[in-house]
Formats: sequence, C-alpha cells, structure tokens
Amino acid sequence: MPEQPAGTESPSRAQVPDEGGRGRLTRGNKIVLAVFFAFLVVVVVGSLVHLPYAVMSPGPTENTLGASGDGGKPIISVSGLPTYPTDGALRFTTVRVEGGPGYPVDVWDVLRAWIDPAREVLPVDEVFDPQVTKEQVAEENAIQMEGSQEEATAVALRALGKKVPTHVAIAGITDGSKAKGLLAVGDRLQRIGDENVTDTQQVRDVLQRTKPGQPVTVTVTRQGKERTVQVPTITGQGGRTALGVILGLTHDFPAKVTIDAGAIGGPSAGLMFSLGIYDKLTPGALAGGNQIAGTGTIDDAGNVGPIGGIRQKLAGARADGAQYFLAPARNCDEVVGHVPDGLTVVKVGTFAEARTAVEGIAKGQTGSLPHC
Repeated sequence: MPEQPAGTESPSRAQVPDEGGRGRLTRGNKIVLAVFFAFLVVVVVGSLVHLPYAVMSPGPTENTLGASGDGGKPIISVSGLPTYPTDGALRFTTVRVEGGPGYPVDVWDVLRAWIDPAREVLPVDEVFDPQVTKEQVAEENAIQMEGSQEEATAVALRALGKKVPTHVAIAGITDGSKAKGLLAVGDRLQRIGDENVTDTQQVRDVLQRTKPGQPVTVTVTRQGKERTVQVPTITGQGGRTALGVILGLTHDFPAKVTIDAGAIGGPSAGLMFSLGIYDKLTPGALAGGNQIAGTGTIDDAGNVGPIGGIRQKLAGARADGAQYFLAPARNCDEVVGHVPDGLTVVKVGTFAEARTAVEGIAKGQTGSLPHC
C-alpha cells in the first residue's frame, strides 16, 4: 500500500476547498432567487387569472377617400355616376376592445389599461351581452356595418338630389327565432297581416297587437317575387312580441356604391362614409386638404347618433394626424376634458351639419362652428 507524502493528509469530502466560495449560495443570493421565483409566480398567475372586464383602447383610423391598408383597394368605389378628385382626409375611427366573448383579459391587461389615460376599463357586461358568443358578436358587427354603409349611401345620394326609395328588410335571424326556413336574410317586408309596413318601428308596433307565441301573416318580396307565410312569434326583450329577426333598411340606388372597410364592424362609421361618398360625387375637395376624422352612426333621415369609445377614438384620430374631429352631439359630455392637444372637436347632429362643418374647415372659417 503506497505511503502518503510527508506533511500531507488523505483529504475527506468535507475538507475539499470551495475554490473561493463557488458552489455555495450566500444568504443574499438566496434572497435574490426567492424574489425572482416569486416574481415569476406572480407573472404566471396574473396571466392565467381572467377578469370580468373589457378594455377599450384606441384603434386605427381609415381615410374614406383613400385606399384600404390590405391591398390598396379604394375604400369607396362608385359606378353609374361621375366622380371627382378629392384632397385631404375624412377618416373614420375605431376602438380596439379586449375582454369580449372568446377574448378574455388578464390581471396585467387591466392594470396596464388603468394607468393609460387613453384606455378605459369597463365591466364586461356593460359592453357585451353575457349570453352571446364571439361568433354572434362578429356576425352582429358585420350586419351593423353593412346597414351603416347602406344608410350612408342613401343619405349621400339624397343630398345630391337623387331619389332613393327605402324598404324594410330582414338583415339577420336570431338563434331563437321560429322564422328560420320561412323568412330569409334580404327579404323585403311588405305587410304584416293587412297593414303595409314602411319603417322598422312600425313593424315592432304592429307585432304588439299579437301575443307572444301566436303566428302572424307576413308578406315579403324575395328576388322580385312576393310570398306570404305564417310566422310564429316569440317573446322578445321586455316581454314584447317579436319575430326574432334583425330589421334593417334596403334601398333602390341609382348608382352602385361599394364600401370596403375590411374586417372592421359596427355602425359607428356611418357619418364618415356618407361624407366620403358625397365628396367623391361632388366637384371640388370637400375637406380642402385638411385631415378630418370623426365618428357617429347615421340613420336613413341623416341623423347622427352617439357611439361608444369616444375617448379612444379622439386619441386614435390625433395619433394618425387628424387636426379636426366630428363628434356626435349626444357624445359631447364624454368629450369634454378628453380632447388631445392639437385636435379641434366640432359637434354635429345631422349629415347637413357635418357637411357644413367640413366646408367651414376647408375655408378656414371655424370660429362659428359648434364645439363640445
């Protein structure tokens, strides 16, 4: 058995040098690691916990006088009437909403929104019906967008002196409706019972003469042919008698106007669509080279209605370079105190008021325009 050299010992595991302390955690290092792992746990848990809120933030704007961002196709195209050059921008504005059906928000989404003045946090039930799915939301938004384009076209053409007959039509059929297979999207309503119908409110009023569950006689025109069917009614909102259909308006236009808004839905671009169509169909540039944004629904009579997310739309408009903003008069209370620097807000209640406002902006005569 070999001998150990003089002056040495056979080292045990406990006696092996630690080479300057490597391999052992100091108390400080342990604290740092504990804090780091705790932070990771908080981040992961915060990302996994979904909260019953909707977060609204500024979305992109689109110039109705220009081309869409996906392929360069004109947002507004017209055939059957002469069109004229435009200048400047008439932008419709959008809101990005997170937290709806199929798109839940987590703790961090909500915290970031709370500290960002351009974003807003609302209980999700105030924004979405808790019973609907993301597919139903998308379908309803698409229907509303189509309706807003139809009415915007009618308003603009009438402002040019064109005759545009209007018809009540079925824009959609709800899941709980018993009209499936009897009525179809696109049907034009002519009569309920023996009464001719000319607007959507009249349809609702006529139905109240019947108890929910009882059938009514509905006469429609489909592809130019008239047909009459017996449709069972259902109980609608507030216990009212309903057909379970979404009503809209359809028109006989003297020209073909096509609006390509991409994947954007909802009715709030109606006002800016109507101004864009009018500008393309009239000599001279309505906007006069100015960057003008706005929002608001438009009905068949040219009335501008309120919308949601006005604060986010103001911020989005300014971020995209708008100098002026057309806001629905009924949204003015939400506008005050939230106007970004460099943006002038003009309140409008009708298409005619909006057109006058844009003409005033183009001439540099903004002093007499109404503001929120």
